[in-house]
Amino acid sequence: MKKEVLIKFGKRVREERIKLGLSQEQLAARAKVHRTYIGMIERAEKNITLQNIEKIAKALKINISDFFVK
Repeated sequence: MKKEVLIKFGKRVREERIKLGLSQEQLAARAKVHRTYIGMIERAEKNITLQNIEKIAKALKINISDFFVK
């Protein structure tokens, strides 16, 4: 069973990516991660590290804390 926190985090990444009009591939390029990694995060298939959370937050131009408050 997928952890609820991974599901919520993935949904938040997708929301922010769509707000910016970015594809998963474009976000991956900005964050300097593999293109399939973004999809895996959005589908809650990866337990993402803090370092990669920071990369994705910077690529989305948001604060890390924005992932966890809504």
